[in-house]
Amino acid sequence: MSEEPKSLDELAAEGDEFEQEANEANAETIAALTAERDEFKDRFMRAVADAENARKRGERDRREAEQYGGSKLARDLLPVYDNMQRAIEAISEDQREAQAALIEGIELTMRALINVFEKHGISRIAPEVGDRFDPQQHEAMFEAPVPGTKAGEIIQVSGHGFFLHDRLLRPAQVGVSSMPAS
Repeated sequence: MSEEPKSLDELAAEGDEFEQEANEANAETIAALTAERDEFKDRFMRAVADAENARKRGERDRREAEQYGGSKLARDLLPVYDNMQRAIEAISEDQREAQAALIEGIELTMRALINVFEKHGISRIAPEVGDRFDPQQHEAMFEAPVPGTKAGEIIQVSGHGFFLHDRLLRPAQVGVSSMPAS
């Protein structure tokens, strides 16, 4: 059997059909490649964002470690300050005259300790009698009704408090008036 030759119109129709099938296959391939590209782009953008967040978190952690890494040591040095302060306050005038060199050494040591504190961002909280009680900086050791004061005023300072940069190391220990309002 011999097949009849196809006419130009039939050949053109077959060509159009073949071209349409090829275009549909190309469109499917392009759609699949576009979806894959979009997925890779999304994963890449997420990885870049994660890397940037990790960098920022690392920088913040480094800064905090630099500023606050010595807080345990600083807290351990506070009793040394307290003892030196009590020793200086206990010196009488007679002792000052008799032991001038020793007392000067103690005072110089205290100044050196305070300078080291300042160098490392440790600042003293030194409330005065009559100041307003601040629970963010003070610890009320007792309350007492003292005539001539208002409730919430500091009536006695038992110990200084300290900050390490902007963090509270130890609150100042104070007595607070509980005088009722008249």
